[in-house]
Amino acid sequence: MAADPRQVPGFGLPAATRAPDGPERPRRRSIGPAGLGLVLPAALLLVWELAVQAGWLSARLLPAPSEIAQTLVSFGARGLAAHVAASTARVAVGFAIGASLAVVIGAVVGLSRRGEALLDPSFQALRAIPSLAWVPLLLLWLGIDESPKVALIAIGAFFPVYMGVSSGFRDVDRKLVEVARMYRLHGVALVRRVLLPAALPAVLTGLRNGLSLAWMFMVAAELIATTDGLGYLLTDGRETGRADIVLGAIVLLALLGKLTDTGMQRLERRWLAWRDSFGRAPGPAGGPP
Repeated sequence: MAADPRQVPGFGLPAATRAPDGPERPRRRSIGPAGLGLVLPAALLLVWELAVQAGWLSARLLPAPSEIAQTLVSFGARGLAAHVAASTARVAVGFAIGASLAVVIGAVVGLSRRGEALLDPSFQALRAIPSLAWVPLLLLWLGIDESPKVALIAIGAFFPVYMGVSSGFRDVDRKLVEVARMYRLHGVALVRRVLLPAALPAVLTGLRNGLSLAWMFMVAAELIATTDGLGYLLTDGRETGRADIVLGAIVLLALLGKLTDTGMQRLERRWLAWRDSFGRAPGPAGGPP
């Protein structure tokens, strides 16, 4: 006779209360993207530290990471924060000026063929000038205060943003423009509803590249008669033969550059999400989305 299923152990009970059929397998925890990105730097630092401690690398020319950390700590919280704040402020102001000009001029070049024919050849020629070539001219024009430093950073940030904005607007599918004009979208409405959302990925890529180059130009800018900033620490470490100071400044530059790029990347994702939601949103009656 068949057994009553109600008398079978575990029958009808939730999965959590049933007797396990066998030993439970431990769940594997996967490393997130942020943790995975730290694996390589941590491994390099560990190998670097061990190589210096073992005497395979010269501690005078390439100090161990622990010694670099001690050097940064020796500056004190206030002293190190002052250098970081000075460099960050210069990058922020220079990037804001350079990126703002680049967005305006890049939009003119990307949207107007006459503007492209008039302006683009000159800006392409200026883009080929090395950063240090601007230093003597800026010193003659603006002196040795903050103005030449900010101007040099603005020049560095200008060209990547200009290239991204101009190419982004120039490469918008003309069919989208024709459809928008069929729905009587012109001028500002055409730019806001069609051209800007389509060009947004290229524009944001240009902004990220411009911010990265602004940090690079900041180092060259702080070689101009300055007494604070990470560029000053690089110069001071070179003149005093302190490789630990030079490497400490390089590490700080890498961390600040990564931090600001991460912030720009998050902003990029939000803007692209806004673009996608804006594109799905219904437009006016009879109008395009």
